[in-house]
Amino acid sequence: MNHPYTAILIIPTGIGAAIGGYAGDALPVARAIASVCDRLITHPNVLNGAQLYWSMPNVLYVEGYGLDKFAASAWGLHPVRQNRIGLILDKGIEPELQVRQLQAAEAARATLGLSLTDYVITDTPLNVELRTSASGASWGTIENPDSLLRAAQKLIDIGANAIAVVARFPDDIDSTALEQYRHGQGVDPLAGAEAVISHLIVKTFKIPCAHAPALLPLPIDPNISPRSAAEELGYTFLPSVLVGLSRAPRFTSDRRDIWAKEVDAVIVPATACGGSAILSLSNSTAQIITVSDNHTKMLVPPAPLGIKAIQVNSYLEAVGVLVAHKAGVDLASFSPTISPLNCLLTM
Repeated sequence: MNHPYTAILIIPTGIGAAIGGYAGDALPVARAIASVCDRLITHPNVLNGAQLYWSMPNVLYVEGYGLDKFAASAWGLHPVRQNRIGLILDKGIEPELQVRQLQAAEAARATLGLSLTDYVITDTPLNVELRTSASGASWGTIENPDSLLRAAQKLIDIGANAIAVVARFPDDIDSTALEQYRHGQGVDPLAGAEAVISHLIVKTFKIPCAHAPALLPLPIDPNISPRSAAEELGYTFLPSVLVGLSRAPRFTSDRRDIWAKEVDAVIVPATACGGSAILSLSNSTAQIITVSDNHTKMLVPPAPLGIKAIQVNSYLEAVGVLVAHKAGVDLASFSPTISPLNCLLTM
């Protein structure tokens, strides 16, 4: 059966990806891939650029846990024209910083026409703690997850079909790690903890969710990396989250919606093939494409996992592979030499 050509772009968060490990710096990749696909499924780490974003009607914004469930054929995706977004603010956010987040939400309503419910402040501070694994990947914990879930339930009860969370993150991040990140090196120290927050809500309520950290503005540094610069522009990272959630597909069990069997191709960094979504899709008919120059802190290539993949050097090459794959053109035909057909022995 014919279906729209569908690709998934995965760049896991908090693993120091050379492209997609910073402030929405994988957006150009997503834009290019979306232009050659009928549908592109990707996740907030790829599309969130703090106050910068790029709306693309054929791109589906799917939180990481939800993407894993979709890849495993446990959940389908139901595209929507508009979600009503509920906003959760951490009680640990200082009053002035809280006002900045609310102003961003009000601006999204007035300037972008987004639909938001009234907001909820958690009944206790979430108390986010940041961690770094032995591999160098970032992760974290929240001390009061029940408070987060109670707040989400209140918003769902008043009609929210997507949840945006703003949690107060520590400002006393290790200065060396923060400096490296701001200068285009190392790992985003916040990303792993952000994923924990959104995963919890998606897993519990089966509803789209994304997170924006609340932080005090950093001192000006004229030597910031272009890849990190989007996070230096203001007081909040909320705008791109609200834009993404406004049209995020809802999770469904309806077989008439989009399911993993319709995925034609998956693009992933060559050293980050151990995630749940890739492992699930490697058992499907989807073509796995790995990108070698998107280095990460992970050391999980496809071959040891038994994953058959086409390896390319860059995302530009990946776009070319997608174009050929969508057109049904054998990649071997692009070589200046083509081996002749051999006769099979008859029995």
